[in-house]
Amino acid sequence: MKIPSLVLRQLYTNGSLTPTGDGVSFSLKNRLTDARLTALKSVTVDGTEVSADDLTLTLDGGGTVRASEVSSSNPVDFPLRRVVTVHVPGVEAGEGVHKLQLQFAIEGMGDLSFKVKDSVAAERPDRVTVPRDRQDDYAEGAIRERQRFVQEYTGTPMEHVTQYSFDPHIAAGNVESFIGVAQVPIGVAGPLQVNGEHAQGEFLIPLATAEGTLVASYNRGMKVLNLSGGVKCTISDDAMQRAPVFIFEDARGARDFKDWLDENFDEIAAQAEATTSVGKLKNIDTYLSNHFAFSRFNFSTGDAAGQNMVGRATFAACSWILETNDTIRRFYLESNFATDKKASMVNIMKTRGKRVTAECKISGDVLREVMRVEPKGLAYHWGVAAGIGSVLSGANNNGLHSPNGITAMFIATGQDVANVSESSAAILYAEHTDDDDLYLSITIPSLIVATYGGGTSLATQRECLEMLGCYGKDGVMKLAEIVAGVVLAGEVSLASAISSNDWVSSHEKFGRNR
Repeated sequence: MKIPSLVLRQLYTNGSLTPTGDGVSFSLKNRLTDARLTALKSVTVDGTEVSADDLTLTLDGGGTVRASEVSSSNPVDFPLRRVVTVHVPGVEAGEGVHKLQLQFAIEGMGDLSFKVKDSVAAERPDRVTVPRDRQDDYAEGAIRERQRFVQEYTGTPMEHVTQYSFDPHIAAGNVESFIGVAQVPIGVAGPLQVNGEHAQGEFLIPLATAEGTLVASYNRGMKVLNLSGGVKCTISDDAMQRAPVFIFEDARGARDFKDWLDENFDEIAAQAEATTSVGKLKNIDTYLSNHFAFSRFNFSTGDAAGQNMVGRATFAACSWILETNDTIRRFYLESNFATDKKASMVNIMKTRGKRVTAECKISGDVLREVMRVEPKGLAYHWGVAAGIGSVLSGANNNGLHSPNGITAMFIATGQDVANVSESSAAILYAEHTDDDDLYLSITIPSLIVATYGGGTSLATQRECLEMLGCYGKDGVMKLAEIVAGVVLAGEVSLASAISSNDWVSSHEKFGRNR
C-alpha cells in the first residue's frame, strides 16, 4: 500500500531541529503503526545531502546506531510511539526556517521519502521555563526539581499536591510536566441493579466529587430503582467521528465529490484502518453547503474512546483522497462538524460515542414511601420542566442534572472529563401509567467512555473501573450501560426532591461546608 506523503510527514517531530557542534539533529516519532526501519539512505538539509555513511541514530531506549549499519538483515525496531533522534553532521542551521528531506525504507513498504520544513528559534536567555528532563521527565529527580521550581516561583508550599502512591511513569502520555496529583474525594453509592445486555447485576458506583449531597442523592435514586426491579439499559448505536471539510471550485464539484466518496469507500476504509488494529470505518456522512463538503467519518473504536485513533485514521484516509482526487482545492482535517468537546444537535441526532437508554417502571408505592411524591405529580412536573422550561431555555437536555453523575464517574474512572460537554446531552421522558406507576426513561445520545487507553490505566482510575468489573478489553459497553443507569437514578432523585420541596433542605443538611 502506497503511503501518502501527508501521512509520512507525521513521523517528523516539529520543533525538534536543533543545531549541534558539528551539524544538526532532529527527532522522528512513530505515530502511525508498528514498523521496522530497514534503511536510512540520506538526509538533505537546505539542499546539502548527507549519506548513510555519516548519519547516526540515537534510540529512546538507549544506544546509538550508524545509519550505514541498518539493513533488511539488520533492521531497527520502530514500534508505535518510539522516538529516534537523527544526527546529521556537516550542515548548518541558523535561526529561521529550513527544508529537510528524508530517504528511508520500512520493512514491507519499500523505499519512502518525505519533505518537511522546520525552524530554529532565536535564543531567549531571559525566558522562564518549567524544568524538564529530555531523557526521563517522569523520574523522581525531574519531578522534585519541578516541584522546587513551582514552590520557589510562586512562594506557595505544596504539602498535598506532591503526595502520590503510584509510579509517575504510568502518567506518561496523560500529562506533561508532572508535579503531583489532585486528590478529589470519592464516595460510593449503590449497589445499583442494572439489567443491561452487557452490564447485568448489582454494582457499587464510585463517584468523585466535591459537591455535597451528590452521592447521597444518587444513592437515594438507586434505592428507588432497585425496589422497582432495577434499571434496564440498552445501547442502540456506537460511533466516533472526525469531520474534515473539502473545498471545491463550485457547488457542483462538492456534489460530485459526495458521490466519489461513496464509490471509493472500500479503498478509503482500507487507508484509514491501516493505522489502527481495532478501529473500523463504518460509513461517511457528507453534508453539502456552498462549495464545501463536510464529511463525518464514522468509526467504531473498540474499548477506547477513540478521538485520537479516528483523527489519525481519518488523516491517513484524507491523505489518499487528496492524492487521488484532483478536484479538491483546499482541505482541513477538522471542520468543527464532529463538534468535539461541544454539545450539538448533529450528535444528538446522529450519535457520538455510545447512544444508550436507561429506563424503569417505578412503583408508585415506592415513590410514595421513599420519596414522598406521587407518580402523577412527577409526570406533570416533567411536562412543565421538560416540555416548557427546557424549550424556553434552549438547553441541550430536557432532564435535570445528567452531567452530575457523568462527571463524577468520569473523574473516578479516568475518562476525558471534557467529553462531558457532549455526554451531558440527554432526552428524558416520563409517563404516568394506567396502574399508577411512573415510567421514566432517559436517552444519552453522545456518551463518550472508555475502558482502555487514555486515563483508564492510571492507578486510582483503574481501581475504580475494576470495582465495576469494566477495566480493559470488552468493558466499554458494560460501562456505558452502568453510567446510563446511574444517570437515571439521579433524575428520579432530584425530580422527587424538587417536587416534594426537599431540595433546599437536603443541601442544607448534607451540602453545607462553611
